[in-house]
Amino acid sequence: MPPVTQALILINVIVFFSEGVLGQLPLALLALWPFGENFMPWQVFTYGFVHGGLTHLLVNMYGLYLFGSDVERVWGSQRFLTYYIVCVLSAAALQLVVTTLTGAYYPTVGASGGIFGLLYAFARLFPQRRLILLFPPIPMRAPVFVAMYGILELVLGVTGTQEGVAHFAHLGGLAGGYLYMRFGRRRH
Repeated sequence: MPPVTQALILINVIVFFSEGVLGQLPLALLALWPFGENFMPWQVFTYGFVHGGLTHLLVNMYGLYLFGSDVERVWGSQRFLTYYIVCVLSAAALQLVVTTLTGAYYPTVGASGGIFGLLYAFARLFPQRRLILLFPPIPMRAPVFVAMYGILELVLGVTGTQEGVAHFAHLGGLAGGYLYMRFGRRRH
C-alpha cells in the first residue's frame, strides 16, 4: 500500500479508537459543525478523520484503500495528498453552504468527501476498469459508476432521504476533485 494512503488510514483508525479513551471529545472538537458557537476553523479539515461508528470507518477506509492506492501509485504521494486535501476541503465548503442555507445543525464526520474525490480521480485515470455494485451486483465502467453515484447523492440530498448523511459533502468532494483535475494541475 502506498505511504500516504497507509498514513491516512492509520490516522483515521487512531482517531476512531481515541474516542474509546477520550469519549466524545474528538467528536466535539474535530467534527465539522455548522457556523455558530461550535464551529472552529480547523474542523474543515479534521472532520475527515472522525467517524460515526465502526461500519462508517470500515467502509470509508476500504474506499480509501481501494481507490487511493491506485491513484497514489499513478500520481505519487505529494500530488495525491494535495488532491485528497482539496477534496476534503471542498466537501466541507459545500456542506457548510448547505447547512447555512437550510438551517440544519448537526456535525459532519467522515472521510467520505475525500473518498468521493478519489473515486472521481480513479474513474478518470482508469476509465475502462469495472466496478460492481453490491446490490444489485451489476458491473459497470468506473465513469458510469461515478456518474450514477453522483446523481444518486444529488437526489438523496435534495429529497432529504437518509437524514444525517452528508450527501452534499459527498458531492463537494466530487466537485473539488473535478475542479482540481480540470484547473488545478499542471498540464504535461
